[in-house]
Amino acid sequence: MSDLLPLDLLLSPLALALIGLCVGSFLNVVIHRLPLMLERQWWADVAHQLADADSWRRVFGGREERSAPSTDQQRTAAALGQAVTGLAPLTIAHPRSRCPACGHTLAWHENIPLLGWLRLKGRCSACGTRISLRYPVVELATAVMFAVIAWRFAGQPVAVLLWSAVTAALLALALIDWDTTVLPDALTLPLLWAGLIAAALGWTIPLSTALWGAVAGYLSLWSVYWLFKLTTGKEGMGFGDFKLLAALGAWLGWQMIVPMLLMASVIGAAVGIAMKLAATLREGRYVPFGPFLAGAGLVVMLAGTPTVLDWIGWA
Repeated sequence: MSDLLPLDLLLSPLALALIGLCVGSFLNVVIHRLPLMLERQWWADVAHQLADADSWRRVFGGREERSAPSTDQQRTAAALGQAVTGLAPLTIAHPRSRCPACGHTLAWHENIPLLGWLRLKGRCSACGTRISLRYPVVELATAVMFAVIAWRFAGQPVAVLLWSAVTAALLALALIDWDTTVLPDALTLPLLWAGLIAAALGWTIPLSTALWGAVAGYLSLWSVYWLFKLTTGKEGMGFGDFKLLAALGAWLGWQMIVPMLLMASVIGAAVGIAMKLAATLREGRYVPFGPFLAGAGLVVMLAGTPTVLDWIGWA
């Protein structure tokens, strides 16, 4: 034990699991707040656009009666702008975690990952409202994934840290997309650039493999999107899916694009059929694709490229 370096202890499966619990607690905040922050910004943009007389004239100025926003529209823009600016500040860090039902601010001991939920028996200490089981599940899942990464990449500290960060980002993206069908640029684009930078620094795969992985990931789903839209007149997926697969390509390489798409499509179809049979599909009867892309990326990351290619007979 005396020969064991502090870094080895820090990156052991047990230590990474404990760190994963804390990271999972942070991910719960990101998953809940980031979509709300985006929606606030969208409403602010709507208010600004409604009040933009110059933009209105450029778009609608061809007709005399539409040469300027109506009085009612201007009032709506002003009221909406005031409503948005009147909201309490919201960031990832502020305000402190609180019960959404009664506003009770959580004490430090109530906010301890996993143990806090167990101690409270899954209910708010102030009003007794049930606290979603997903909070401890996300914390536990992050802990398990971090421990598996520490075991899988033992002796490779850079790999352990990088893949732990990628896993955290993918978990957040998967759950945000499942909840809102939005894959925020605030997560997908940094994940993409980080993959290219890591490759350029020689920490993951060759830079050319990462670059073409990003290109192949984006263009593959972009092509499917436009083929489907031109054929049916409908949009089959969002642009966030393109960016997520591009990011996965930057981390895992162009060879993994087809295997990831196959895995995500098969599992996504199975889940969609099961939800349809159980009558649990959301309005619009669709299932977001991002969670299955993220899951496929995690499988490829843990299994390794040679193993995945062997699975599909391309080795």
